[in-house]
Amino acid sequence: MITTFQWIQLVLGSGIGIPIISVIVKKIKVQDKKIEAMCYGTQALLRDRLITSYNKYKDKGYAPIYAKENFENMWKQYHNLGANGVMDEIHEKFKNLPTQKEEHHEEMD
Repeated sequence: MITTFQWIQLVLGSGIGIPIISVIVKKIKVQDKKIEAMCYGTQALLRDRLITSYNKYKDKGYAPIYAKENFENMWKQYHNLGANGVMDEIHEKFKNLPTQKEEHHEEMD
């Protein structure tokens, strides 16, 4: 029975190992580029959704609890993808929005 080590010696020693390793390395590099592109794309989509959500609720003057929870979940994933501080201010402003519409009471004369 041939051991794993013997297989490695056979493949590398026969001269076919280097082309095989080269193909594997190229495939890994392609996959790395695709994964990086998906991360950047996901981050861009999250940033867009965060900005859209912030603008929507800022205009309303409040953000319901479910909207705040959703925003916070998107923010965490955005941040985990390597946030660079661009969204910090919007994140803080969104967190400070009230959760209910303010009631305006008119004074009676």
